[in-house]
Amino acid sequence: FADRNTNKRSLCLNMAMPEARDIARRLVAGSDIVSNSFTPGVMGKFGLSYEAVREINPRAIYLSMSMHGQDGPESSYLGYGMMIGALTGMHHLSGFPGRPPLGTGTNYPDHVPNPGHAAFALLAALRHQRRTGVGQYIDIAQTEPMVALLGTQILEYTANGHDPQPLGNADLSACPQGVYPCLGDDRWLAVTVENDTQWAALVPVLDLIPQPGWETAAGRRVAADAVDAAIAAATRRCDAVELMRTLQAAGVPAGVVNNVVDVVDRDPQLAHRGHWVRLPHPEMGQTLYNAPPFRFSAMSIEYRRGAPLLGEHTAEVCREVLGMPDEEITRLTDDGVLT
Repeated sequence: FADRNTNKRSLCLNMAMPEARDIARRLVAGSDIVSNSFTPGVMGKFGLSYEAVREINPRAIYLSMSMHGQDGPESSYLGYGMMIGALTGMHHLSGFPGRPPLGTGTNYPDHVPNPGHAAFALLAALRHQRRTGVGQYIDIAQTEPMVALLGTQILEYTANGHDPQPLGNADLSACPQGVYPCLGDDRWLAVTVENDTQWAALVPVLDLIPQPGWETAAGRRVAADAVDAAIAAATRRCDAVELMRTLQAAGVPAGVVNNVVDVVDRDPQLAHRGHWVRLPHPEMGQTLYNAPPFRFSAMSIEYRRGAPLLGEHTAEVCREVLGMPDEEITRLTDDGVLT
């Protein structure tokens, strides 16, 4: 929450109360975008359906991001990121052959592809708004951006009639490809061999004794488990960073599996770009944040403040955006309208 809400202000309304809904409508009147991720019908209960918002503000762009979209046989289903990953087939492709699906370890669908697709849709709608003066309704089903990202696997099925299975760290063409243990506690190195030339470069670096047939990719794929075991036995004796550099110098793709300490304190590229930012937070104190991952040549992007507490700026927004007098803000707070 903190990392995704820098520079924002938080206003909290008790939408069960009519005066709170009136305040929401006043905010809508001055907004370019009205966004929600509720299941269909919730915004309508608040008096904030698209039709109601359009009456208040014809320029408003109305973005709905429910799990299955606003209509259809499953539109009323409530869902979260891991459910979306399971429903769209992503979990089927994750993990190791013969083992249960692993998923992504985080709510990937609603963190990455869904807001990314929503941003593109909003930019197009804003362009239309600025050319015509009219807003519109954007209906995003959060399952659909995930399906769009499975293009290769869907093509494998539609073109070849084959249902792709989880591969773990393996690859259909590169062999070996895996994550191998190195010296130290929980230190690992990712290595990919894309062709026979890279294999020939890998062998002397690790002092491997290849078995007959391993000189070709086809032979290595047949003996993939034995190849992986031989590589792992060799990498266990090596420092991950040193081995990475040696393999890269030999033309073999390799990369250290960084832990959190590596990423925050030791990554030279992130440090060079000033990626990590520390900002004060009223409860957590000085807190680490990701900087925006883009840089503009004609303007600077700065974080002015960390993420807000829920309702931290309720009075401020009512005062500065809606022009409410302090007496009214106090009354609405005492009445439980503002929280």
